[in-house]
Amino acid sequence: MTKRGAGVSFIAISAFFISSKYISAAIYGSNQVSWNIELFSGLLGIVGDTLTHLSILAFVIGVAYIIWGEYEEWHFRKGKSTE
Repeated sequence: MTKRGAGVSFIAISAFFISSKYISAAIYGSNQVSWNIELFSGLLGIVGDTLTHLSILAFVIGVAYIIWGEYEEWHFRKGKSTE
């Protein structure tokens, strides 16, 4: 797998973590009679911040891999054009 592919994979994992947080809160509150933003914010607090932190970490790693792959491609092309 190339570095760009790994970067896109990490960004997809990041999106999965964020969606898991919101889906977990929605499932946890599914037996509520009425919904409002304060209730959902409370449910997100119950789920916790672990998924958010993991999502941010995966996103940063993904962006770093994409930048690394692009830099290597640029460096490779630069070396080829001078010869």
